Amino acid sequence: MEKTKHHYHFNVTEAVDDKVKEVMNFNFGGHHDLAELVEKAVAVGNITEKHAKQLVVGVRLLHHVVKKYPENEIFKSFAPALKDFKDALKAQANK
Repeated sequence: MEKTKHHYHFNVTEAVDDKVKEVMNFNFGGHHDLAELVEKAVAVGNITEKHAKQLVVGVRLLHHVVKKYPENEIFKSFAPALKDFKDALKAQANK
């Protein structure tokens, strides 16, 4: 079964003195539906929708970078902890 590929565009802006300045933008994709992951995180409880969005985006982006650079020492040492954290999140969501 082929997984659906999701495509996202992130546009980060900074608001200072009523002026909006673009800081960065980039594309990101994968087989995870970020909106669905946010819904699951909120359903688990004890987290607001705002924080669920931040968590989901942060973890997905971090996971992507760690996976792209498996031989980088800092990522290599962090990868097991990230995997454990993601597994714990999934276990909570699937209760």
